[in-house]
Amino acid sequence: MDNIYQKKLIGAQEITGPLLIVEGIQNVGFGEMIEIEQEGMKRLGRVLEVSGDRAVCQVFEGTSGIDREKVRIRFTGTPMKLPVSLEMVGRVFDGVGRPIDGGGEVMAEFERDINGAPLNPDARAYPHENIITGISAIDGITTLIRGQKLPIFSGSGLPHNEIAAQIVNQAKIATKENFNIIFASLGIKADTASFFQRKFEEGGAIDRLITFQNLADSPTIERLITPRCALTAAEYLAFDKGRHVLVILTDLTNYCEALREVSTARGEVPSRKGYPGYLYSDLATLYERTGRAEGKKGSITQLPILTMPNDDITHPIPDLTGYITEGQVVLSRELHQKGIYPPIDILSSLSRLMKDGIGEGQTRKDHPNLYSQLYASYSRVQRIRSLASIIGEDELSETDRRYLKFGEDFEVKFLKQDSREARRIEETLDIGWEVLRDIPESELTRVSKNEIQEFWRK
Repeated sequence: MDNIYQKKLIGAQEITGPLLIVEGIQNVGFGEMIEIEQEGMKRLGRVLEVSGDRAVCQVFEGTSGIDREKVRIRFTGTPMKLPVSLEMVGRVFDGVGRPIDGGGEVMAEFERDINGAPLNPDARAYPHENIITGISAIDGITTLIRGQKLPIFSGSGLPHNEIAAQIVNQAKIATKENFNIIFASLGIKADTASFFQRKFEEGGAIDRLITFQNLADSPTIERLITPRCALTAAEYLAFDKGRHVLVILTDLTNYCEALREVSTARGEVPSRKGYPGYLYSDLATLYERTGRAEGKKGSITQLPILTMPNDDITHPIPDLTGYITEGQVVLSRELHQKGIYPPIDILSSLSRLMKDGIGEGQTRKDHPNLYSQLYASYSRVQRIRSLASIIGEDELSETDRRYLKFGEDFEVKFLKQDSREARRIEETLDIGWEVLRDIPESELTRVSKNEIQEFWRK
């Protein structure tokens, strides 16, 4: 839309919270960038809604200090674009993609639309091959597959930040292909941002990492742009440069709160818990920018982290996320109170694609059956613990008491590990066989006789 009208400056009709209402517009499109000027002050924004000659615009830096009578808005005629290049690797950017690490501007190879390019479902390649995180509860029980979207459901006070930093430092792929990580923080505190940066530097992850930071005191509107900038950088690395990319977004709950704030300012009719009715489709625009494309070497794997309000897994954010993604990793407050780190509840966790990234040629031939046996055995432990709380442990059978011993060893030896400990997949599987020795051989119904002979009896 490069016409004379687009270069003209026009005023604002109304200011509502973080929004500007502009009237008298022509040829303006949804998502179009705007430039806001007022007595030397310059800000950026984008169009949220167009109705006739009226546009609703969001201002990235907020509307504080803007005078409706003095402000002038220019419609640029283009959507927001992110300058991308391999120089981004190792750099830190703010929520809208501006460098904040003192390293100067990035020499861009080209600019890419932050809204992404829709990927034809028929052109999608099925996810396969794994990403090893070094965390036994994930690698052994809920294996992360390249091209998968696997969220982490956490709660207030649980160590999701420590887990995120550990994954950034330890994640790796088995092949020698290029592997990058993009970390985007959404609405976090300044001390949390410092914690992440310190952990990344200590772990040596900086050389393969791109960081986007949106802090709690940053404008709310910027929070809606940050994950899109991160995913745009991921698409560049994966589909233009043929790299495998892991994208970690934390905390998606803050993103949804920002979306609700903007929806309220627009006067939209609220849905569940006050969130807009389009929360599902909006989250899908983020999650579905994950995967592999036919004919492309690279892949995008997404690990969004969200905190469930009041640990409620039926809350709209985790509920809708579960519909879109291929499983979830759920953190347990009960395990956390026991001093188990990472407190991953394997019975509530699931990776629907793990069957395509484990087994012979991927991890180890015994992995699928061992995972099934561990899951089934730990599930029985929970039933026996409930029974023991009623009748007492002394009234349990010998087999049941051996299951209780297995449950304790499973939590202390398999689930629990140091935040700086990166376990190899072979080590994880060996620990799994070790704790299974607590239960009788007759109870090993999920593994083959050959596997018992090779791994359990040795």
